[in-house]
Amino acid sequence: MAEAALQKLGRATGALAAATFGVSQCLYNVDGGERAVMFDSLRGGILPKVVAEGTHFLIPVIQRPVIIDVRSKPREIPSVTGTKDLQMVNLKLRVLWRPVVDELPTLYRELGTDFDERVLPSVGNEVLKSVVAQYNAEELLSRRAEVSERIKAEMIKRAAHFHLTLDDVAITHLTFGREFTKAIESKQVAQQEAERQQWVVEKAEQERQAAVTRAEGEAEAAIIITKAMEETGSAIVEVRRIDAAKEIAAKLAQSRNITYLPSTNSNGGGGGTGLLMNIGGDK
Repeated sequence: MAEAALQKLGRATGALAAATFGVSQCLYNVDGGERAVMFDSLRGGILPKVVAEGTHFLIPVIQRPVIIDVRSKPREIPSVTGTKDLQMVNLKLRVLWRPVVDELPTLYRELGTDFDERVLPSVGNEVLKSVVAQYNAEELLSRRAEVSERIKAEMIKRAAHFHLTLDDVAITHLTFGREFTKAIESKQVAQQEAERQQWVVEKAEQERQAAVTRAEGEAEAAIIITKAMEETGSAIVEVRRIDAAKEIAAKLAQSRNITYLPSTNSNGGGGGTGLLMNIGGDK
């Protein structure tokens, strides 16, 4: 009895294991952010229907699901190309791309699962070379936003032919060759030197004009003084001497060590020459 029970239990366990294995072979999962296309060997290969997320049934051996990631992914495309004025420029283009979900069967049938490797590098290099060749080196820097927009428009148009959607296209790196960099540095140095020379010339011109104006003023002053002396004789000289004496006396009076002693004549009246004494000054 015990042996019969063990045999029945073994057969039941084997049947359960076989059923579990069979069911597992008939089910497959499509995770979030993914889609599946079904290959059916009896119905001519890739079926036109795109399988959404979730758990689905399949016929073992006859059907095989192909899981494809449909989330947006970044890719960097480097390129070395020439400008309109024959300068070499190194560019890096960042592309945020994803496949068109409804076109996944066609995309897989024509390009396989590595369609980004087959499409984006060639399309990116071709678009970069065609757009950059329409600008010279200086325009690539001064009109970078315009260049980026043209590259984005061309990339979106070309990628649509391969059932790819580009969410964003941007230039992340732009450098020129060593010769062009040296040429720009030399040009900047020459411009700075030219501006400095222009400043020197303008300064010399201003100094010349100031000297001419000062000489003209001195000449006019000499003419006025000469005319005044012809009309008044030596009176103008006396006035200048008195003004100079007042100025000297005012400056000396500001010193604490200077004392003014007025002189008197023998009759006790004024009219003599005063005396300035340096009291307590340095010996």
